[in-house]
Order: sequence, then structure tokens, then C-alpha cells
Amino acid sequence: MTQPPTSSEWSENLTFDELHIGQSARLLRTLTLQDIQAFAAVSGDTNPAHLNPEYANDTLFHGVIGHGMWSGALISALLGTQFPGPGTIYLEQALRFVRPVRIGDTLTVTATVLSKDDAKKAVELDCLVTNQKDEKVLQGVAKVLAPTEKVRLPKINAPTIQLFDPQARFRELLSLADGMAPMRCAVVHPCDVGSLTGALDAARHGLMIPLLIGPKERILALAREAELDLGDSQILHVPHSHAAAELAADLAAKGEVDALMKGSLHTDELIAAVLQRRELRTGRRMSHVFRFDVPLYSKPLLITDAALNIRPSLSEKVDIVQNAIDFARIMGVEQPRVAILSAVETVNPNIPSTIEAAALCKMADRGQIKGGVLDGPLAFDNAISAQAAAIKHIESPVSGQADILMVPDLESGNMLAKQLEYLAGATGSGIVLGARVPIALTSRADGANARVASALLALLIVQHNRARQVAAPTRALPLAQPAATAPVAPAAPSNPDASRQQA
Repeated sequence: MTQPPTSSEWSENLTFDELHIGQSARLLRTLTLQDIQAFAAVSGDTNPAHLNPEYANDTLFHGVIGHGMWSGALISALLGTQFPGPGTIYLEQALRFVRPVRIGDTLTVTATVLSKDDAKKAVELDCLVTNQKDEKVLQGVAKVLAPTEKVRLPKINAPTIQLFDPQARFRELLSLADGMAPMRCAVVHPCDVGSLTGALDAARHGLMIPLLIGPKERILALAREAELDLGDSQILHVPHSHAAAELAADLAAKGEVDALMKGSLHTDELIAAVLQRRELRTGRRMSHVFRFDVPLYSKPLLITDAALNIRPSLSEKVDIVQNAIDFARIMGVEQPRVAILSAVETVNPNIPSTIEAAALCKMADRGQIKGGVLDGPLAFDNAISAQAAAIKHIESPVSGQADILMVPDLESGNMLAKQLEYLAGATGSGIVLGARVPIALTSRADGANARVASALLALLIVQHNRARQVAAPTRALPLAQPAATAPVAPAAPSNPDASRQQA
């Protein structure tokens, strides 16, 4: 049964006859960064004085300020919802802006009746906005038609606005590379606009020195057609994508490049070439990690493996989750929380992924997986939402706080990743781990920013490798165990399209 609204949940107006000269009302509101962003999104006013701190610091106001009309909108809110309230019609509004409003300022909006026109039922109100220091921010006079009939209605809750600024998240991600020397990166077959633009943009951001490997005339023609400046980028000519992958793997094996970046070729072509070079193998199975910024999630989310291993075995999943944990630690997460996903949160003999999830958690308990906190099986809702877990009476150190989602297989992971991107508005990047060099790997449908972000992930690994080599030059690179001295038996083919991986 629906409960009736309480007195505080009603909105009641003041009619023209109830108003008298000198009567007033007020409203209080504190300006937040989210208010500025929401006002910019709704109004389209993206003046950098409100949104760009670097620009705003050099202006007359020496910092970000709120939109002037945001303060004006508070007057409208007071008149329309309280004084006189529902039924009020705006006729005129004069405003004079006295001083700026900054994030954290608490404004008091006061409206006072100045005069009444009995014939037209019009009311003039003095409008004054002051800050927490009692300094005048805004003043003016409003003219309205006051309601003539008494109205008492349930209050309407304002819609919730979820703010997501992908460019801000992108800039924040790029800032992780501040002060790092660029990596030498072989860009494999950059023969479409997206992959070539991404490589050149990554170079422009100082992330890498690109070595473009592919059909030279095709790359040059593409650059001319797309009006891209190749600058000093070196091009190594090969006739086709297979040859590009072979040459890139050779360069990586010889230590002539620090990382690889996928261009417009199939993933299996590139991975197969890497797997054929024993010098690039490690004691780990190669795996892929997506990094997503999701609008409705409070922190970056890693998903593995949604691109490389089709149906990994339990032993292969150990490597996959360890790769992801080590990568998350490089990204600055001291103790990553890993949700091992399945369809349900209880172990069910009829659902193999639940058994493997439980086994992985026990292996972590025994120290066979290090550096993270694992829990599973967990359904997606329990992994992402602490509330969902509480409703199901699940006590978990991971629920609602997951840094990594480990999926049962490539099919479920790939669908999850694409749903986050295309339905939830997430922005993503991707990296292949477990080889001697990182491989920036995205979908061929991804834009330039996703490729730049993927290059950034690779650079963070390269920088981590550099630091380890300085500390202990003979040690293996991170995300890899020391290379075996005896021949390593091939693992079962988890991704037949990418040839056999070495365990």
C-alpha cells in the first residue's frame, strides 16, 4: 500500500492575495563541480572559464568560476517552487552580476515583494544572492504573474543526472605518463585511418616513437588522403600484414622495440607471429586485459580475458588472473580486488565456471596466485554492486569494489566488453600481457583515442620494466616469469586462430 506524502513532501504555493509588500523567502545552495558540469551539459555553455582549470587560472578571476546564469537559475527555482510557487509565470528578470561564484561557495537566494498590481495580478520582487561571507553576488528585479488559485501538490523530485566526461578521464589517464621517456613501438600494419591516426596521436602525446611497418606506398597514400602528418615517423616497407607481423616480432625479439601496437590486421596474425619467437615467450600464458572507464562505476574496471583465450583451462586461468593482478598493480592499485564471474554466486557442479572460480580463490588462499584479493563465483551484479550482494546475503571483500572482472571465457567477456562500450557509454583500451613486450591491442572498430590509451598502458609496462632492469638487470620483465631453460611444452590451444601459446 502506498503511503501518503508527509507535510515536507508537499509543494504549496502562495496566491496573489496572500502576498504582501515586504514579504520574503529564501533558498540555500552550494556550488559543486558537478553543478558546473551539469549546467554546461544542459545549456551547452562550455566556456573554458568554467571547465578548464589551466585556462581559468590565467583569467581575471584566477580560477574556475560558476556560470553566472546558474545563480540566476536559483532565483527561478525559488520563484517557481516556493515563492510564490506553482502557477507562477515569469514576465521579466533584470540581473546584475556583482562577483563570481566559486566551487564550494554557499549561496543564499532571497526574494522580497516590492509591489503588487491588483489589476494584472502582477508582482515585482527584489532578488538578492549573497555568498557565505555575506558578499553580494547577484541582484536584480523579477516581475511575475502570481497564481490566483491555491495549489497543493506532491513535490517533484528532480531527475538524477549522471555526469561522465570521457575527455577528462582520457586526460587523467594520459597524465600517468608525465615525465616518462617515450617507448620505441612497432606499429603493425597501420593501413586504416584509425590505426594510423592513433599511432601518430600517441607519438604527439609523447608516449612513443613509432616505427610504422606495412606497405609503404599504401601508408603514404593513406596519410595524404586523411591529411595526417607523418613527421619523422620511420616506415619499414613490407608487402602485406603477415610480413608486417613477422618483422615486428623479429624486432621485438632482438630488443629493437619496447612494445608492439596492433594496426589494421587480425589479432591472430600478430599473436601467432609473437608466439613463434621463443625470445618473446615467458613462463606465463599470454592474455588480454581491457581497461574501461564506466560512467556509473566509481573507478577504472579491468576485464580479462575477452580477446585472446577462447576457453581457458583452470591452469591457464591462473596465468590470466595473475597477469591482470600484476598489471593492476602497475596501474597503481596496491591490492586489486578480483571478481571471478559466473552466472551464479554459488558453486554448482553443473556450471563448470563456478567450480573453477572456487578453485582459483582457494589457490589464492594458498599463495598460488599473489598480490590480489579474489572472490568467486560471483554473478555480475554481486561483483559490481554491494547493495545487490547485501540483498542476497553475500559477504564479500570484492562485491561493489571490484577492480578486475575475470570472465569464464572469451565469448562472455567479449559480449560484456562490447555492452559496456556501446550500451553503457564506457571508454576502453586494451593490452596483451605475458610476452616479453606489451602489445597494445584494440578492436579494429575502435577510434584513435582508444589506441592512444592502449599505447599509454603499454608505456606504463615498459617504464615498469625499465625500472626493474635498472634495479636488477638480470631479472625477467614483469608480467612474466623467467624464461624456461628447457623446452617448454605447448599448452592446449585455447585460441586456435592465434596458434598455440606456450605455457
